[in-house]
Amino acid sequence: MASKTRESFRLAVAQFDAVSGDLDHNIACHIDLLERAADKEADLIVFPELSVSGYCASLLDRDVDTCTIDPRGDRLSDLREACARRATAAVVGAPVKGENGVHLSAIVIGRNGAIERVYYKMYVDRDERRWFVRGTCPQQITLDGWNLGLGICYDSSFPEHARRYALEGADAYLVPGAFPLGRSDFRRTIYFPARALENTIYLAFANFVGAHDGLAYGGMSAIYGPDGRSRADAGPNNAGIAVLDLDRRQLTETRQSLQMLEDCR
Repeated sequence: MASKTRESFRLAVAQFDAVSGDLDHNIACHIDLLERAADKEADLIVFPELSVSGYCASLLDRDVDTCTIDPRGDRLSDLREACARRATAAVVGAPVKGENGVHLSAIVIGRNGAIERVYYKMYVDRDERRWFVRGTCPQQITLDGWNLGLGICYDSSFPEHARRYALEGADAYLVPGAFPLGRSDFRRTIYFPARALENTIYLAFANFVGAHDGLAYGGMSAIYGPDGRSRADAGPNNAGIAVLDLDRRQLTETRQSLQMLEDCR
């Protein structure tokens, strides 16, 4: 991905009402939301966990291969073309087959439409282990001189995951998620401000709205500042995006004031 240095970086998070197993419909939603982000001159847009298939346990139980895609195959061709046409990068979620089995993945599409990176979720919860094998390698991308660490949903429950990225120079932590209403929604209000604050990094979280496969989602896709405050959100109910300019000076000033990251070294 391009690596020119910029003092600001425009980041977007997306939320939508996925249809379980309807990959064509869901990809069309991706393209619409990417177009909206591009109209606002976003450099990168982050979609929810398993955004291509929806987080669909019953479908995965029946046939995980139905939801599994080849990132470089035809399934994402229209979305990749849209990224290239609008010069906007994207992080999308889907099952991807690796050497040891199927992984719950975050696929990074560059501004030129190329597949730049595929991150495998490292912390796979107990229910997910019947479908997915865990990844073992953190993945960080660089765009316009901004270092962006990749996580997926349950990864953010483990402080050491984000901390590792921060110690390796990450400016932001990108978290595609699927947090349904209830206990998960409450945890969302704790995890993301905490991960941002304790590491003095920006944090982008993307979630679903609506309901599919028996789970209701509360949206609130958001971008948090390095002081842990929510700076932009997409609200609780409707499909849409939230956009924020990440600011290099603000990041530096916050780290000068809040020195936890430096002191933990």
